[in-house]
Amino acid sequence: MEKAMICNQGSGRTLNQFALVSYIPEPLASFLDDLRLQLTPGCSPHAHLTVLPPRPFLGQVPQAVHDLREAASSSPVFDVALGAIEVFAGSNVIYLGITLGADQVRELHRKLNVGVLEHICTYPFHPHVTLAQDFDALEVEPLAAKARSIWSGWRGSRTFSVHLLSFVQNVDVGKWDDLASVCLAENSAE
Repeated sequence: MEKAMICNQGSGRTLNQFALVSYIPEPLASFLDDLRLQLTPGCSPHAHLTVLPPRPFLGQVPQAVHDLREAASSSPVFDVALGAIEVFAGSNVIYLGITLGADQVRELHRKLNVGVLEHICTYPFHPHVTLAQDFDALEVEPLAAKARSIWSGWRGSRTFSVHLLSFVQNVDVGKWDDLASVCLAENSAE
């Protein structure tokens, strides 16, 4: 069953925008969703790695999905390993850094951020998994410390494969719906 991302934190700025994400698999996803809830109560998150951040889109969804599928079909499946809890200084977003796969995420972003989906974001693209955002600046360090403490307790794998992307739309305040799946190329026999 598909699970929509729902979070009231900061969602108004992305209303009726589109993004491309890779959902993180279980059991890591549930751990990260719980961590996010502890940092920003009231969310109903769906842990993901963003490939194309939220953007306005005035084109036709079927054409965008076709273009995404065509471009992604030549991009190989790859692994991502999550690293340390970090904070973006300019926006006070608390996130998980990436220690493996960041170059592949950047390349995928570069390859798919074209045509009708091309968008120049406020900040340079930086592969990460968002954990908390849109709160008072005085809360950043205490929340980051809490996130580090919780993350240090995770004993499972911090690595997952990116093989399927989801094209999502912000359909209501804080609610994202999956529109289509986009597959990466399966690794050929080596």
